Amino acid sequence: MAIVLYRSESRGTADHGWLKSRHTFSFANYYCPSRLNFGALRVLNDDYVEPKMGFGTHPHDNMEIISIVLDGQLEHKDSMGTGSIIKKGEVQVMSAGSGVTHSEFNPSSEEPVRFFQIWLFPNKKNVTPRYDQAYFDPADLQNNWQLIISPDGANDSMWIHQDAWLFRGNFEAGQLINYQPKNPENGVFLMVIEGEIEVAGHVLSRRDAVGLTELDGKLPIQIEKESQLLLMEVPMAI
Repeated sequence: MAIVLYRSESRGTADHGWLKSRHTFSFANYYCPSRLNFGALRVLNDDYVEPKMGFGTHPHDNMEIISIVLDGQLEHKDSMGTGSIIKKGEVQVMSAGSGVTHSEFNPSSEEPVRFFQIWLFPNKKNVTPRYDQAYFDPADLQNNWQLIISPDGANDSMWIHQDAWLFRGNFEAGQLINYQPKNPENGVFLMVIEGEIEVAGHVLSRRDAVGLTELDGKLPIQIEKESQLLLMEVPMAI
């Protein structure tokens, strides 16, 4: 098994006043040649946007973009005519495909919004742009891998143009849980949203992450403290 650690404090930092962001991979003004991507996973930004502020209209193409709102609300508008507000517990998917423009804005006058912005390279280029949004019941997270993203929309998940799977789970302390990869050639990227775990001989705390490849069977994860986890299985060849 090959392991790459991504400690929380080692992430890139951006502070624009209205926006505070931590970058796991090279993004905008943060560049690290050893952190360009993890297989098909290109971006994992941990964003905080002040009330009544946001990202103006900007373009994307040939990228699968996922937004997971952790707290607050995120308003979305795009060139496909979509206008919506994503709330805590909801997830947004946008296939940029042949090209799309969009904006993201915190509509609240009082509360900041916190969300993960995730980009994956697609397995098909120049597809017709598309948008989707769904609510995922937090009760299904308890001691369970809740499937959020998949290649085929299985188990009420949202689908993307990539052979990748994204899960969330909230686990009680003291458990030994396992993840069984769908494809042994894929990599597994695991982030601790909150809590503390031990995996592959390493203790991970809040916002620490690890990328694992060359897995031989299931991946055991020891839950040291009550933890919220984000797990992505992605192709390593892009």
